[in-house]
Amino acid sequence: MNRVLEGEILGPELTPEEEASRAKRVRSRFLATFRKAVRYIPFADEVVAAYFCALDPSTPHRVRGMLLAALAYFVLPTDVIPDFLVGIGFGDDATVLLATITLVRSHISAVHREAAKRFIDGEETQPNRDRA
Repeated sequence: MNRVLEGEILGPELTPEEEASRAKRVRSRFLATFRKAVRYIPFADEVVAAYFCALDPSTPHRVRGMLLAALAYFVLPTDVIPDFLVGIGFGDDATVLLATITLVRSHISAVHREAAKRFIDGEETQPNRDRA
């Protein structure tokens, strides 16, 4: 776990190429993972708002890096507690997400939260990063 935390979450700032790669991985897996985990995460609206914040080009790079790392941990099926363990598999993911969101909450704007609300309400079938 320490290797994951140090390398994925607490590591040095990402290069633009690393950040783009991580953003692509999160975008490609976020929707499916979110749909499976939503009933286990009481702060699901904040997770989606964090997703929009992470993909917003106006968000500071350090904040984007932290959010992308936490969201990448969320979408990876194998981590400290594998996600396929029903009921507990997303517990470690939720903890990492909550801690990260708490650290960067001031950067998650009303625009990100409104986009998340529309997404959760089903008004959008795919997150549109250009709006956030």
